[in-house]
Amino acid sequence: MLVIDAANVIGSRPNGWWRDRPAAARGFTARIREAVTDGRLDAPVIIVLEGRSREGADEGVTDGVEVAHAPGEGDDTIAVLAGRHRGAVVVTADRELARRVRAVDAEVVGPSWLLDRLSP
Repeated sequence: MLVIDAANVIGSRPNGWWRDRPAAARGFTARIREAVTDGRLDAPVIIVLEGRSREGADEGVTDGVEVAHAPGEGDDTIAVLAGRHRGAVVVTADRELARRVRAVDAEVVGPSWLLDRLSP
């Protein structure tokens, strides 16, 4: 199980994503689905969206990728998901979130780990 802190990963590249958060989330979700379909990432994958980014992708599962809308802080939703799925791998560079998910036996990898796998 791969759990992605979308805000943290999308925000790791200064490419103007902040001008249109829904579009950034939509494009990111499409790239993740493509990577799963192409075998560059293994399903299941959960992308956690928060704030305005939630407008960019509907909740649900498509092609082995689930989009989850955080009702509040994305970190709280990610910590809960990591606790439910023992051995999950969480993609984030957030130190506090990394500490929280390691406490429930999740592994943590940084945004570059994921971004490297998104390039065909």
